[in-house]
Amino acid sequence: MKLVKRAQAPTPKFFKVLRNVGLVLAAVGGTILAAPIALPVLVTSVGGYLVVAGGVASAVSQLTTIQDYANK
Repeated sequence: MKLVKRAQAPTPKFFKVLRNVGLVLAAVGGTILAAPIALPVLVTSVGGYLVVAGGVASAVSQLTTIQDYANK
């Protein structure tokens, strides 16, 4: 299945929820990174990890189709 068709295919409910959680994590991480005040290095590092984890979770969840999920 081509990438564009896979992205447009129906997504199972669980992965829709997981995609939305990933988007929220990425948004929170982006907000931490873009904060107008100086934050400790640990907090900035956590923000970066949240952006990456949220992006990966959202991408993988979006590309999971009902057909893939039913075969397992």
